Amino acid sequence: MNPSTIHTSALNGVDAPSVTVEVGITNGLPGITIVGLAKKEVRESASRVRHALRSSGFKMPPSSITVNLAPVELPKSGGRYDIPIALGILVADRQIDPSVLAGAEFLGELALTGALRPVPGVLPSLLAASRRGRTLFLPEANSAEAGLVKAARAVAATDLRQLVAKLYAHGDPEHVAYSGDRVRAAAYPDLNDVIEMAQAKRAMEIAAAGGHNLLLSGPPGAGKSMLAKRFPGLLPPMSEEEALETASLHSLKGIALEENWRRRPFRNPHHTCSVAALVGGGARPTPGEISLAHNGVLFLDELPQFRRDALESLREPLETRNIVVSRARYTVTFPARFQLLAAMNPCPCGFVGDLQRECRCTPEAVRRYQGRISGPFLDRVDLRVQVCRPARTVIADVPRDGISSAQVRTRVVEAREIQMDRSAKCNAELEDAEVHVNCRPRRAGLVLLEHAARKLALSPRACARILKVARTIADLESASRVAEPHIAEALALRGSGFS
Repeated sequence: MNPSTIHTSALNGVDAPSVTVEVGITNGLPGITIVGLAKKEVRESASRVRHALRSSGFKMPPSSITVNLAPVELPKSGGRYDIPIALGILVADRQIDPSVLAGAEFLGELALTGALRPVPGVLPSLLAASRRGRTLFLPEANSAEAGLVKAARAVAATDLRQLVAKLYAHGDPEHVAYSGDRVRAAAYPDLNDVIEMAQAKRAMEIAAAGGHNLLLSGPPGAGKSMLAKRFPGLLPPMSEEEALETASLHSLKGIALEENWRRRPFRNPHHTCSVAALVGGGARPTPGEISLAHNGVLFLDELPQFRRDALESLREPLETRNIVVSRARYTVTFPARFQLLAAMNPCPCGFVGDLQRECRCTPEAVRRYQGRISGPFLDRVDLRVQVCRPARTVIADVPRDGISSAQVRTRVVEAREIQMDRSAKCNAELEDAEVHVNCRPRRAGLVLLEHAARKLALSPRACARILKVARTIADLESASRVAEPHIAEALALRGSGFS
Protein backbone atom coordinates (compact mmCIF):
# COMPACT_ATOMS: atom_id res chain seq x y z
CA MET A 1 0.00 0.00 0.00
CA ASN A 2 1.07 3.57 -0.63
CA PRO A 3 1.89 5.43 2.59
CA SER A 4 -0.56 8.08 3.76
CA THR A 5 0.48 11.68 4.48
CA ILE A 6 -1.07 13.81 7.25
CA HIS A 7 -0.04 17.37 8.16
CA THR A 8 0.54 18.61 11.70
CA SER A 9 3.07 20.83 13.49
CA ALA A 10 5.74 20.67 16.17
CA LEU A 11 6.74 23.34 18.69
CA ASN A 12 10.07 25.15 18.54
CA GLY A 13 9.85 28.09 20.91
CA VAL A 14 6.95 30.24 19.70
CA ASP A 15 7.26 28.78 16.20
CA ALA A 16 5.24 25.80 14.97
CA PRO A 17 7.17 24.24 12.07
CA SER A 18 5.26 21.90 9.80
CA VAL A 19 5.54 18.16 10.44
CA THR A 20 4.47 15.49 7.96
CA VAL A 21 3.15 12.22 9.42
CA GLU A 22 3.76 9.37 6.98
CA VAL A 23 2.11 6.02 7.72
CA GLY A 24 2.95 2.84 5.88
CA ILE A 25 1.32 -0.61 6.34
CA THR A 26 3.21 -3.76 5.36
CA ASN A 27 2.99 -7.48 5.98
CA GLY A 28 4.56 -8.55 9.25
CA LEU A 29 3.93 -8.89 12.94
CA PRO A 30 1.15 -6.54 14.13
CA GLY A 31 2.50 -3.45 15.82
CA ILE A 32 3.21 0.28 15.43
CA THR A 33 6.75 1.61 15.10
CA ILE A 34 7.23 5.40 15.37
CA VAL A 35 10.44 6.97 14.01
CA GLY A 36 11.61 10.51 13.37
CA LEU A 37 13.35 11.77 16.55
CA ALA A 38 10.23 11.02 18.61
CA LYS A 39 10.52 11.26 22.39
CA LYS A 40 9.11 8.67 24.75
CA GLU A 41 5.65 10.23 25.09
CA VAL A 42 5.31 10.27 21.29
CA ARG A 43 6.33 6.62 21.00
CA GLU A 44 3.75 5.77 23.66
CA SER A 45 1.18 7.12 21.22
CA ALA A 46 1.11 3.65 19.63
CA SER A 47 -0.83 2.19 22.58
CA ARG A 48 -3.20 5.15 22.86
CA VAL A 49 -3.99 5.14 19.14
CA ARG A 50 -4.62 1.38 19.06
CA HIS A 51 -7.20 1.51 21.86
CA ALA A 52 -8.77 4.76 20.62
CA LEU A 53 -9.39 3.37 17.13
CA ARG A 54 -11.07 0.26 18.47
CA SER A 55 -13.17 2.22 20.98
CA SER A 56 -14.32 4.53 18.17
CA GLY A 57 -15.56 1.65 16.03
CA PHE A 58 -12.69 1.62 13.54
CA LYS A 59 -10.63 -1.42 12.56
CA MET A 60 -7.04 -1.74 13.67
CA PRO A 61 -5.04 -3.31 10.80
CA PRO A 62 -3.44 -6.63 11.87
CA SER A 63 -0.21 -5.65 10.11
CA SER A 64 3.13 -3.98 10.67
CA ILE A 65 2.64 -0.20 10.78
CA THR A 66 5.49 2.28 10.44
CA VAL A 67 4.95 5.95 11.33
CA ASN A 68 7.56 8.48 10.18
CA LEU A 69 7.53 12.03 11.58
CA ALA A 70 9.37 14.28 9.14
CA PRO A 71 11.62 16.20 9.15
CA VAL A 72 13.82 13.85 11.14
CA GLU A 73 16.07 16.63 12.51
CA LEU A 74 13.19 18.29 14.38
CA PRO A 75 12.54 16.92 17.91
CA LYS A 76 8.94 15.82 18.57
CA SER A 77 7.40 15.63 22.01
CA GLY A 78 4.01 15.56 23.70
CA GLY A 79 0.71 13.96 22.82
CA ARG A 80 -0.18 16.31 19.97
CA TYR A 81 0.65 13.65 17.33
CA ASP A 82 -2.00 11.13 18.44
CA ILE A 83 -4.75 12.38 16.13
CA PRO A 84 -2.62 12.69 12.96
CA ILE A 85 -1.15 9.23 13.58
CA ALA A 86 -4.65 7.73 14.00
CA LEU A 87 -5.91 9.43 10.84
CA GLY A 88 -2.80 8.32 8.96
CA ILE A 89 -3.54 4.70 9.87
CA LEU A 90 -7.16 5.04 8.74
CA VAL A 91 -6.13 6.57 5.42
CA ALA A 92 -3.36 4.01 4.81
CA ASP A 93 -5.87 1.19 5.55
CA ARG A 94 -8.43 2.85 3.21
CA GLN A 95 -11.01 3.25 5.94
CA ILE A 96 -11.37 6.94 5.08
CA ASP A 97 -10.84 8.80 1.79
CA PRO A 98 -7.58 10.83 1.73
CA SER A 99 -9.27 13.58 -0.29
CA VAL A 100 -11.29 14.73 2.74
CA LEU A 101 -8.04 15.64 4.52
CA ALA A 102 -6.88 18.08 1.83
CA GLY A 103 -5.94 21.52 3.14
CA ALA A 104 -6.11 20.45 6.79
CA GLU A 105 -3.77 20.08 9.75
CA PHE A 106 -4.48 18.06 12.87
CA LEU A 107 -3.26 17.99 16.45
CA GLY A 108 -4.49 16.65 19.75
CA GLU A 109 -4.13 13.85 22.24
CA LEU A 110 -6.36 10.77 22.25
CA ALA A 111 -7.91 9.10 25.27
CA LEU A 112 -8.32 5.33 25.21
CA THR A 113 -12.07 5.91 24.69
CA GLY A 114 -11.43 7.92 21.51
CA ALA A 115 -12.11 11.28 23.19
CA LEU A 116 -9.91 14.23 22.16
CA ARG A 117 -7.86 15.79 24.94
CA PRO A 118 -6.38 19.31 24.86
CA VAL A 119 -2.69 20.00 24.28
CA PRO A 120 -0.53 23.07 25.02
CA GLY A 121 0.78 25.34 22.29
CA VAL A 122 -2.38 25.43 20.17
CA LEU A 123 -2.17 29.16 19.46
CA PRO A 124 1.27 29.07 17.75
CA SER A 125 0.13 26.04 15.74
CA LEU A 126 -3.08 27.76 14.69
CA LEU A 127 -1.24 30.89 13.56
CA ALA A 128 1.26 28.75 11.62
CA ALA A 129 -1.53 26.72 9.96
CA SER A 130 -3.23 29.96 8.96
CA ARG A 131 -0.02 31.20 7.32
CA ARG A 132 0.19 27.91 5.42
CA GLY A 133 -3.41 28.31 4.26
CA ARG A 134 -4.73 25.26 6.12
CA THR A 135 -7.61 24.58 8.48
CA LEU A 136 -6.61 23.23 11.90
CA PHE A 137 -8.68 20.43 13.44
CA LEU A 138 -8.27 20.33 17.21
CA PRO A 139 -9.91 19.16 20.46
CA GLU A 140 -13.04 20.93 21.66
CA ALA A 141 -11.27 21.83 24.92
CA ASN A 142 -8.87 24.03 22.92
CA SER A 143 -11.66 25.84 21.04
CA ALA A 144 -11.80 28.82 23.43
CA GLU A 145 -8.12 29.45 22.78
CA ALA A 146 -8.59 29.05 19.03
CA GLY A 147 -11.45 31.56 19.10
CA LEU A 148 -9.03 34.35 20.01
CA VAL A 149 -7.50 34.37 16.49
CA LYS A 150 -9.62 36.38 14.10
CA ALA A 151 -8.16 35.35 10.74
CA ALA A 152 -7.52 31.66 11.45
CA ARG A 153 -9.71 28.69 10.47
CA ALA A 154 -10.21 26.05 13.15
CA VAL A 155 -12.62 23.14 13.58
CA ALA A 156 -13.14 21.55 17.00
CA ALA A 157 -14.32 18.03 17.81
CA THR A 158 -14.98 16.11 21.01
CA ASP A 159 -13.92 12.63 19.85
CA LEU A 160 -12.42 10.78 16.90
CA ARG A 161 -15.76 9.71 15.39
CA GLN A 162 -17.05 13.28 15.42
CA LEU A 163 -13.82 14.52 13.85
CA VAL A 164 -14.14 12.04 10.96
CA ALA A 165 -17.79 12.98 10.55
CA LYS A 166 -16.85 16.65 10.24
CA LEU A 167 -14.27 15.76 7.61
CA TYR A 168 -17.04 14.16 5.56
CA ALA A 169 -19.52 17.00 6.19
CA HIS A 170 -21.01 18.50 3.02
CA GLY A 171 -19.52 21.91 2.42
CA ASP A 172 -17.31 23.56 5.02
CA PRO A 173 -17.69 22.22 8.58
CA GLU A 174 -18.65 24.66 11.28
CA HIS A 175 -15.59 26.67 12.30
CA VAL A 176 -14.71 27.95 15.74
CA ALA A 177 -16.23 31.42 16.05
CA TYR A 178 -14.03 34.43 16.80
CA SER A 179 -14.55 35.51 20.39
CA GLY A 180 -11.63 37.86 21.02
CA ASP A 181 -13.80 40.98 20.80
CA ARG A 182 -16.15 39.65 23.49
CA VAL A 183 -13.49 38.95 26.11
CA ARG A 184 -13.22 41.66 28.71
CA ALA A 185 -10.13 41.72 30.92
CA ALA A 186 -10.54 42.43 34.61
CA ALA A 187 -9.73 45.95 35.76
CA TYR A 188 -6.35 46.73 37.30
CA PRO A 189 -6.08 48.23 40.79
CA ASP A 190 -6.33 52.01 40.62
CA LEU A 191 -3.46 54.38 41.35
CA ASN A 192 -5.84 56.67 43.24
CA ASP A 193 -5.90 54.10 46.06
CA VAL A 194 -2.29 55.07 46.90
CA ILE A 195 -1.95 58.07 49.19
CA GLU A 196 0.96 60.54 48.99
CA MET A 197 4.14 59.11 47.29
CA ALA A 198 4.15 61.86 44.64
CA GLN A 199 7.71 61.17 43.48
CA ALA A 200 7.09 57.43 43.12
CA LYS A 201 3.90 58.05 41.14
CA ARG A 202 5.76 60.48 38.89
CA ALA A 203 8.49 57.91 38.31
CA MET A 204 5.88 55.27 37.43
CA GLU A 205 4.29 57.60 34.88
CA ILE A 206 7.66 58.29 33.24
CA ALA A 207 8.55 54.59 33.26
CA ALA A 208 5.23 53.68 31.64
CA ALA A 209 5.49 56.43 29.04
CA GLY A 210 8.97 55.49 27.85
CA GLY A 211 9.19 51.77 28.63
CA HIS A 212 11.90 52.32 31.25
CA ASN A 213 12.94 49.98 34.06
CA LEU A 214 12.17 51.09 37.62
CA LEU A 215 13.53 50.21 41.06
CA LEU A 216 11.64 51.20 44.23
CA SER A 217 13.54 51.26 47.51
CA GLY A 218 12.02 51.88 50.90
CA PRO A 219 11.22 50.49 54.33
CA PRO A 220 8.83 47.57 54.88
CA GLY A 221 5.20 48.59 54.53
CA ALA A 222 5.94 51.75 52.56
CA GLY A 223 3.76 50.58 49.66
CA LYS A 224 6.31 49.41 47.06
CA SER A 225 4.40 46.28 46.09
CA MET A 226 1.12 48.17 46.10
CA LEU A 227 2.55 50.65 43.61
CA ALA A 228 3.97 47.89 41.41
CA LYS A 229 0.64 46.07 41.14
CA ARG A 230 -0.92 49.23 39.73
CA PHE A 231 1.75 49.74 37.09
CA PRO A 232 0.21 47.55 34.33
CA GLY A 233 -2.92 49.73 34.50
CA LEU A 234 -0.83 52.73 33.40
CA LEU A 235 0.39 51.07 30.19
CA PRO A 236 -1.36 51.52 26.82
CA PRO A 237 -3.93 48.89 25.79
CA MET A 238 -2.48 45.88 23.99
CA SER A 239 -2.72 45.74 20.23
CA GLU A 240 -3.97 42.62 18.46
CA GLU A 241 -0.41 41.69 17.48
CA GLU A 242 0.90 42.12 21.04
CA ALA A 243 -2.00 40.13 22.45
CA LEU A 244 -1.32 37.21 20.09
CA GLU A 245 2.42 37.26 20.85
CA THR A 246 1.78 37.16 24.58
CA ALA A 247 -0.99 34.57 24.33
CA SER A 248 1.26 32.31 22.21
CA LEU A 249 3.87 32.25 24.97
CA HIS A 250 1.26 31.55 27.63
CA SER A 251 -0.22 28.82 25.44
CA LEU A 252 3.12 26.99 25.51
CA LYS A 253 2.86 26.90 29.30
CA GLY A 254 -0.77 25.77 29.28
CA ILE A 255 -1.92 29.01 30.96
CA ALA A 256 -5.62 29.81 30.49
CA LEU A 257 -5.85 32.61 27.93
CA GLU A 258 -9.46 33.73 27.97
CA GLU A 259 -9.39 35.68 31.26
CA ASN A 260 -5.98 37.19 30.39
CA TRP A 261 -6.72 38.13 26.79
CA ARG A 262 -5.44 41.65 26.00
CA ARG A 263 -4.33 42.02 29.61
CA ARG A 264 -0.75 43.13 30.19
CA PRO A 265 1.13 40.31 31.95
CA PHE A 266 2.28 40.95 35.49
CA ARG A 267 4.70 38.25 36.53
CA ASN A 268 5.85 38.23 40.14
CA PRO A 269 8.24 35.29 40.71
CA HIS A 270 9.34 34.48 44.26
CA HIS A 271 12.91 35.36 45.16
CA THR A 272 13.73 31.65 45.61
CA CYS A 273 13.10 30.89 41.91
CA SER A 274 15.94 29.31 39.94
CA VAL A 275 17.69 30.55 36.83
CA ALA A 276 15.80 27.95 34.76
CA ALA A 277 12.48 29.24 36.11
CA LEU A 278 13.38 32.76 35.00
CA VAL A 279 14.98 31.92 31.67
CA GLY A 280 12.98 28.85 30.58
CA GLY A 281 14.00 25.50 29.13
CA GLY A 282 13.25 21.91 30.07
CA ALA A 283 13.02 18.66 28.11
CA ARG A 284 10.29 20.31 26.04
CA PRO A 285 11.49 23.93 25.75
CA THR A 286 9.01 26.24 27.45
CA PRO A 287 9.28 29.95 28.30
CA GLY A 288 10.31 31.15 31.76
CA GLU A 289 9.13 34.15 33.74
CA ILE A 290 11.19 36.50 31.56
CA SER A 291 9.26 35.55 28.42
CA LEU A 292 5.91 35.13 30.17
CA ALA A 293 6.24 38.86 31.01
CA HIS A 294 6.56 39.70 27.27
CA ASN A 295 4.67 42.94 26.48
CA GLY A 296 4.05 43.38 30.20
CA VAL A 297 5.79 43.68 33.55
CA LEU A 298 8.30 41.50 35.40
CA PHE A 299 8.18 42.46 39.08
CA LEU A 300 11.00 41.29 41.33
CA ASP A 301 10.13 41.93 44.97
CA GLU A 302 12.89 41.70 47.60
CA LEU A 303 15.45 42.16 44.82
CA PRO A 304 18.64 41.51 46.87
CA GLN A 305 17.23 38.15 48.00
CA PHE A 306 17.31 36.77 44.44
CA ARG A 307 20.24 34.56 43.53
CA ARG A 308 23.08 36.49 41.93
CA ASP A 309 23.17 34.26 38.84
CA ALA A 310 19.39 34.65 38.43
CA LEU A 311 19.69 38.44 38.36
CA GLU A 312 22.65 38.31 36.00
CA SER A 313 20.60 36.21 33.58
CA LEU A 314 18.37 39.27 33.10
CA ARG A 315 21.13 41.48 31.75
CA GLU A 316 21.06 40.20 28.17
CA PRO A 317 17.26 40.20 27.65
CA LEU A 318 17.06 43.71 29.12
CA GLU A 319 19.25 44.82 26.21
CA THR A 320 18.27 42.50 23.35
CA ARG A 321 14.54 42.07 24.16
CA ASN A 322 14.75 38.30 23.69
CA ILE A 323 16.20 35.30 25.52
CA VAL A 324 18.15 32.46 23.93
CA VAL A 325 17.85 29.09 25.69
CA SER A 326 20.75 26.86 24.64
CA ARG A 327 20.91 23.21 25.61
CA ALA A 328 22.86 20.24 24.29
CA ARG A 329 20.06 19.15 21.92
CA TYR A 330 18.36 22.42 21.03
CA THR A 331 18.60 26.22 20.88
CA VAL A 332 15.38 28.18 21.18
CA THR A 333 14.77 31.93 21.14
CA PHE A 334 11.85 33.36 23.09
CA PRO A 335 10.77 37.02 22.84
CA ALA A 336 11.24 38.98 26.07
CA ARG A 337 10.17 42.59 25.62
CA PHE A 338 9.20 43.42 29.18
CA GLN A 339 9.53 46.24 31.68
CA LEU A 340 11.43 45.44 34.82
CA LEU A 341 9.99 46.64 38.10
CA ALA A 342 11.90 45.82 41.25
CA ALA A 343 11.48 46.58 44.93
CA MET A 344 13.93 46.30 47.80
CA ASN A 345 14.57 47.36 51.35
CA PRO A 346 17.57 49.70 51.65
CA CYS A 347 19.25 47.51 54.29
CA PRO A 348 18.75 44.13 56.05
CA CYS A 349 16.42 45.58 58.70
CA GLY A 350 14.83 47.90 56.15
CA PHE A 351 14.92 51.17 58.06
CA VAL A 352 18.09 52.98 57.05
CA GLY A 353 17.11 56.58 56.31
CA ASP A 354 13.62 56.08 57.73
CA LEU A 355 12.34 59.03 59.80
CA GLN A 356 10.08 56.93 62.00
CA ARG A 357 12.23 53.97 63.01
CA GLU A 358 15.91 53.63 63.79
CA CYS A 359 18.14 51.38 61.65
CA ARG A 360 19.99 48.60 63.51
CA CYS A 361 22.43 47.79 60.69
CA THR A 362 26.11 48.71 60.56
CA PRO A 363 27.40 50.66 57.53
CA GLU A 364 29.26 47.53 56.42
CA ALA A 365 26.05 45.46 56.60
CA VAL A 366 24.25 48.07 54.49
CA ARG A 367 27.03 48.06 51.86
CA ARG A 368 27.11 44.28 51.78
CA TYR A 369 23.33 44.07 51.41
CA GLN A 370 23.16 46.58 48.56
CA GLY A 371 26.25 44.96 47.01
CA ARG A 372 24.22 41.83 46.24
CA ILE A 373 23.02 43.75 43.18
CA SER A 374 25.85 44.08 40.68
CA GLY A 375 26.81 47.37 39.11
CA PRO A 376 26.19 46.18 35.52
CA PHE A 377 22.67 45.05 36.48
CA LEU A 378 21.90 48.31 38.30
CA ASP A 379 23.28 50.26 35.33
CA ARG A 380 20.40 48.89 33.24
CA VAL A 381 17.75 50.31 35.60
CA ASP A 382 16.79 53.79 34.39
CA LEU A 383 14.80 55.01 37.40
CA ARG A 384 15.66 54.38 41.06
CA VAL A 385 13.28 55.97 43.51
CA GLN A 386 13.24 56.14 47.28
CA VAL A 387 9.75 55.38 48.62
CA CYS A 388 8.93 56.88 52.02
CA ARG A 389 6.15 55.70 54.27
CA PRO A 390 3.08 57.97 54.31
CA ALA A 391 3.03 60.45 57.16
CA ARG A 392 -0.44 59.21 58.12
CA THR A 393 -0.63 55.48 58.70
CA VAL A 394 -4.39 55.26 59.37
CA ILE A 395 -5.67 55.68 55.83
CA ALA A 396 -9.43 55.17 56.20
CA ASP A 397 -10.24 58.90 56.06
CA VAL A 398 -7.14 60.17 54.27
CA PRO A 399 -8.11 62.19 51.16
CA ARG A 400 -6.74 60.92 47.83
CA ASP A 401 -4.84 63.16 45.43
CA GLY A 402 -7.40 62.54 42.68
CA ILE A 403 -4.84 61.13 40.22
CA SER A 404 -6.39 57.97 38.79
CA SER A 405 -4.80 55.29 36.63
CA ALA A 406 -7.03 56.34 33.72
CA GLN A 407 -5.73 59.92 33.83
CA VAL A 408 -2.11 58.80 33.91
CA ARG A 409 -2.75 56.23 31.16
CA THR A 410 -4.13 58.97 28.91
CA ARG A 411 -0.91 60.97 29.25
CA VAL A 412 1.15 57.83 28.75
CA VAL A 413 -0.71 56.94 25.53
CA GLU A 414 -0.18 60.47 24.17
CA ALA A 415 3.56 60.29 24.94
CA ARG A 416 3.82 56.83 23.33
CA GLU A 417 2.12 58.13 20.19
CA ILE A 418 4.74 60.87 19.92
CA GLN A 419 7.49 58.25 20.22
CA MET A 420 5.89 55.95 17.63
CA ASP A 421 5.58 58.83 15.15
CA ARG A 422 9.19 59.83 15.72
CA SER A 423 11.03 56.49 15.80
CA ALA A 424 8.40 53.67 15.75
CA LYS A 425 9.59 52.44 19.18
CA CYS A 426 9.61 53.38 22.86
CA ASN A 427 12.39 55.66 24.05
CA ALA A 428 13.85 52.89 26.19
CA GLU A 429 14.44 50.80 23.05
CA LEU A 430 16.35 53.47 21.11
CA GLU A 431 19.75 52.44 19.76
CA ASP A 432 22.85 54.56 20.36
CA ALA A 433 22.65 56.27 16.97
CA GLU A 434 18.97 57.05 17.53
CA VAL A 435 19.73 58.53 20.95
CA HIS A 436 22.18 60.93 19.31
CA VAL A 437 19.52 62.04 16.82
CA ASN A 438 16.34 62.05 18.91
CA CYS A 439 17.53 62.81 22.45
CA ARG A 440 20.24 65.43 21.97
CA PRO A 441 19.55 68.15 24.57
CA ARG A 442 19.91 71.88 24.34
CA ARG A 443 23.25 73.39 25.30
CA ALA A 444 22.42 73.99 28.97
CA GLY A 445 21.14 70.43 29.38
CA LEU A 446 24.26 68.98 27.72
CA VAL A 447 26.51 70.96 30.08
CA LEU A 448 24.53 69.69 33.08
CA LEU A 449 24.80 66.07 31.92
CA GLU A 450 28.54 66.37 31.25
CA HIS A 451 29.08 67.83 34.73
CA ALA A 452 27.01 65.03 36.33
CA ALA A 453 28.89 62.38 34.37
CA ARG A 454 32.22 63.62 35.72
CA LYS A 455 30.95 64.13 39.27
CA LEU A 456 29.12 60.78 39.55
CA ALA A 457 31.46 58.75 37.30
CA LEU A 458 28.59 57.76 35.03
CA SER A 459 29.20 55.17 32.32
CA PRO A 460 28.36 55.89 28.66
CA ARG A 461 25.42 53.49 29.00
CA ALA A 462 24.15 55.43 32.04
CA CYS A 463 24.41 58.73 30.16
CA ALA A 464 22.49 57.29 27.21
CA ARG A 465 19.77 56.01 29.51
CA ILE A 466 19.52 59.38 31.25
CA LEU A 467 19.01 61.01 27.86
CA LYS A 468 16.27 58.49 27.03
CA VAL A 469 14.47 59.25 30.30
CA ALA A 470 14.84 62.99 29.68
CA ARG A 471 13.37 62.50 26.19
CA THR A 472 10.38 60.74 27.77
CA ILE A 473 9.88 63.59 30.25
CA ALA A 474 9.94 66.01 27.33
CA ASP A 475 7.40 63.87 25.46
CA LEU A 476 5.04 63.99 28.45
CA GLU A 477 5.22 67.78 28.15
CA SER A 478 4.97 67.65 24.32
CA ALA A 479 8.32 69.47 24.13
CA SER A 480 10.21 69.24 20.84
CA ARG A 481 13.70 69.33 22.40
CA VAL A 482 15.22 67.98 25.60
CA ALA A 483 15.94 70.90 27.93
CA GLU A 484 17.90 71.39 31.16
CA PRO A 485 14.91 70.72 33.49
CA HIS A 486 14.30 67.39 31.76
CA ILE A 487 17.93 66.36 32.29
CA ALA A 488 17.80 67.50 35.91
CA GLU A 489 14.69 65.43 36.66
CA ALA A 490 16.14 62.37 34.89
CA LEU A 491 19.30 62.66 37.01
CA ALA A 492 17.29 63.06 40.21
CA LEU A 493 15.22 59.96 39.43
CA ARG A 494 18.23 57.82 38.64
CA GLY A 495 20.03 57.49 41.94
CA SER A 496 18.43 59.00 45.02
CA GLY A 497 19.14 56.83 48.04
CA PHE A 498 21.47 54.41 46.19
CA SER A 499 25.19 54.01 46.57
